[in-house]
Amino acid sequence: MENIIIIGAGPAGLTAAYELLKQAPDKYKVTILEESGSIGGISRTVRYGGNRMDIGGHRFFSKDQDVTRWWDEIMPTQGKPSFDDIKLGREKKLKNGGPDPEKTDEVMLVRNRVSRIYYKHKFFDYPISMKPQTFKNMGFSSTVKSGCSYIKSCVVKKPEDSLENFYINRFGKTLYSMFFEGYTEKLWGRHPREISAEWGAQRVKGLSILAIIKDVFSKIAPKKDNAHKETSLIEEFFYPKFGPGHLWETVAHHIEEMGGTILKNHEVKKIHTENNRVTSLTVDCDGTQKEISGDIFISSMPVKDLVTGMNDVPQNINEWAAGLPYRDFVTVGLLVDKLNLKNETKIKTLGNIVPDCWIYVQDTGVKLGRIQIFNNWSPYMVSDPEHTVWIGLEYFCSEGDKFWNMSDTDCIKMAVNELVSMGVINSAADVKDSHREKVKKAYPAYFDTYDHMNEITEYLCKFDNLYCVGRNGQHRYNNMDHSMVTAFETVKNITQGITSKDNIWNVNTEKEYHEEKSESAQ
Repeated sequence: MENIIIIGAGPAGLTAAYELLKQAPDKYKVTILEESGSIGGISRTVRYGGNRMDIGGHRFFSKDQDVTRWWDEIMPTQGKPSFDDIKLGREKKLKNGGPDPEKTDEVMLVRNRVSRIYYKHKFFDYPISMKPQTFKNMGFSSTVKSGCSYIKSCVVKKPEDSLENFYINRFGKTLYSMFFEGYTEKLWGRHPREISAEWGAQRVKGLSILAIIKDVFSKIAPKKDNAHKETSLIEEFFYPKFGPGHLWETVAHHIEEMGGTILKNHEVKKIHTENNRVTSLTVDCDGTQKEISGDIFISSMPVKDLVTGMNDVPQNINEWAAGLPYRDFVTVGLLVDKLNLKNETKIKTLGNIVPDCWIYVQDTGVKLGRIQIFNNWSPYMVSDPEHTVWIGLEYFCSEGDKFWNMSDTDCIKMAVNELVSMGVINSAADVKDSHREKVKKAYPAYFDTYDHMNEITEYLCKFDNLYCVGRNGQHRYNNMDHSMVTAFETVKNITQGITSKDNIWNVNTEKEYHEEKSESAQ
């Protein structure tokens, strides 16, 4: 029996463990080492005061039918209406024979995807739509400037050697300046001209003014066989009843039922190698170090920590890995009676709150990046969704900077003051409860020594029994489904004896990425 050690209990690591034990239960002994005391990585769900927080927001929607079937196997799609749909008389297309979320917890909900942009105290659709309200918000002058700027971008293309030029080529400089420049700098702490265009190619593939116009016409005259949607244009998604961590905690339970071992609070400190193979790991558990040996190693730990923890690494590779940048993340949860935002949509909601899952804060006058409204992700995330609103305020920062080092009290006070200044709530007195969560290395970044990522990848691929998976494992801004696919490909290679790792590293490198769903997969 081969001994497989998996570093990290996030989506990639858990998916790999589940598949190995499912496909060959008598061939592999699987152990997962998780640095924290939680399951799910950045896809975990935090419980606080009877409410739940989704760290980062996770829509379950994928072009890959293997992924959607996998989700449905773990947590079937609802067949009966959820609490809020019952109360409001909302109708949705549900799965025949699917579970009732009012009677069972192991269920995936069908949710409306609504997001908007907050810019200069006005709200715009996200992505920017061609609705009359958009032009009214922008004003005549800005609308004309935006149109002329976009036409110019269609005729005169800039070299796509930066994220700034990537956006300008697709939206024109005026819209870029309004809706991308400030927010991107807020997210990454760098101006878009300093960031590789590759980030845009992976995160907003296919999205442009032309794509938005096509989407408008597809709604006017939809085609029966039109199963494709741009990543940022999907209107419906799936979501576990109690958040993403609910699904991954369920997967972890199945792994243990199948004989796998999950060791929490086990931080990998050193990776021992010899003759192009990983031989063992030095792991710290509550201050006690021990060595864990294995035959095969699957890593979802940050590439930076993986490489710098290895022995005998060439100096240039070690320096490039040490220089790989990340962006860290803070979420402030606030419980309020109501939001000072009027629901002017046709979507019914409990308490008639705005229907947004996310509100993107483009305004550079505040540090706040996004607002999550957990009531709209799932009513079961909130202890009293009819009378309270549970929101998450998302901040992007760097570990150790002034914002990261703020006390909980000062950070929450700042967050509340920003909401008041934005007019989202009336005063600090509206806040009934609060909580802060920090997340290290939430976003692998595309600047500094990232230009040498190919050389780092080639070095890691020399180790026959080492497989790198997931967002941090590949230093690539993978969605959750992409991370899962890297695990699927890794398991295929292990079980079928495939030596090349190109298929694993090529996940999420295609030029066009659409989230799609066929009727048969729903």
